[in-house]
Amino acid sequence: MPTQKKKAKDVEVTPAEVEEPKEERTANPLDEVMSQAERAYAAYMDAERQVAKAYHENEMQVAKAYRRAEQQSNRSYSNAVAKASKDREEAIAAAAGSREMAVRQAEEEYKKAEQAANRSYEAAIERAANTRDNSVEKAWQVRDETIEQAWQIYSKIAKG
Repeated sequence: MPTQKKKAKDVEVTPAEVEEPKEERTANPLDEVMSQAERAYAAYMDAERQVAKAYHENEMQVAKAYRRAEQQSNRSYSNAVAKASKDREEAIAAAAGSREMAVRQAEEEYKKAEQAANRSYEAAIERAANTRDNSVEKAWQVRDETIEQAWQIYSKIAKG
């Protein structure tokens, strides 16, 4: 095809050159056939240029459509990345809020457990102190009773 394009550029036939006067056409049949062949060749070359132009325009349209599709894909990608980033930030913020709430609740539960442990500790200390005091008091009573009995026995022996 490139050679035909080159030939088409080299051989430019204008309609004035193709048409010969009518009296000459009838004069020589070979000239008329040559003239028809030149017109046909000129029409063929014109058609070839039109086809090449159509192919070139089609190529340009396809390239333009590709660029539009590529730009749309890039916009879609950018939008998806932005949405994913926003969703991630929202999820992280929600998780941080949940974490803070869980920490607060854990601290409250800790304080309650600590207070209960302190109350239990104080109650156990109080019971132990009461038990100790009661034991000491009973021990003093037993001591006093034992000393009293010992004095009574001693007194009976000493009077005796």
